[in-house]
Amino acid sequence: MDATNPEIARSIAAAGITTNFHDRGEGFPVLFIHGSGPGVSAWANWRLALPELAKRHRVLAPDMVGFGFTARPAGIAYDLETWVKQAVGLLDALGLARAHIVGNSFGGAIALALAIRHPERVGRLVLMGSVGVPFPITDGLDAVWGYEPSIDNMKALLDIFAFSRELVNDELAELRYRASIRPGFQESFSAMFPAPRQRWVDAMASAEADIRALPHDTLIVHGRDDKVIPLSNSLTLLQWIDRSQLHVFSRCGHWVQIEHAARFARLLTDFFSEATEQAGTRG
Repeated sequence: MDATNPEIARSIAAAGITTNFHDRGEGFPVLFIHGSGPGVSAWANWRLALPELAKRHRVLAPDMVGFGFTARPAGIAYDLETWVKQAVGLLDALGLARAHIVGNSFGGAIALALAIRHPERVGRLVLMGSVGVPFPITDGLDAVWGYEPSIDNMKALLDIFAFSRELVNDELAELRYRASIRPGFQESFSAMFPAPRQRWVDAMASAEADIRALPHDTLIVHGRDDKVIPLSNSLTLLQWIDRSQLHVFSRCGHWVQIEHAARFARLLTDFFSEATEQAGTRG
């Protein structure tokens, strides 16, 4: 880990991509897949949840390719196929046969697709403010994916992400803006979701029949006041996934894991503790 930057942790080749990832704790593994905000990293997304879940689990949180401090190979396709291969490649590289998967927003679409394509690799599934089903793009998501770097634009995005103004201040806006203009960050981000952006919502969606066939116990989490991903997405997932439950946080925007950090961590810990944690790793 880089002592000067907590976002930089371990490095490993995952499906041929040199991947920066956090690896803490012991026990049945939990793979956290972050969202797609500008300048985002696994640490920025999950920094409050990882220490709590690491008390009982081995928690893994990679920077998905195109984000954070993972390598950005020339010519790589930023698409669902690439991200799913990278996530499975990380499990393979670490010798892990199965893991619980937690996906946030964009990461929820990856988690869904991973569970559909590799059901044997997934223990339990958590989808938080998730993409992955068809929906008309919101103004909030269009603004997030269309971000152009400036302090004012970052302040506007923070207002979209969070319900409470207490979480949004000039210091946080400055930090997230600085993160968004690190070398290579905005270049890859702007290449991912060019306008018109409805096509990227559609490209991240899995087929209804495939979602309905999922056998996994699934926890669906959403902020009632989310302006980025509509609550209706989670209601759809609740209808389509047979073994699912939905937890909605009031007075909460798109950042459940930050706005209600302690309650979110307890919810996940309780959900995972119900699982029969038989030998799920190899090596």
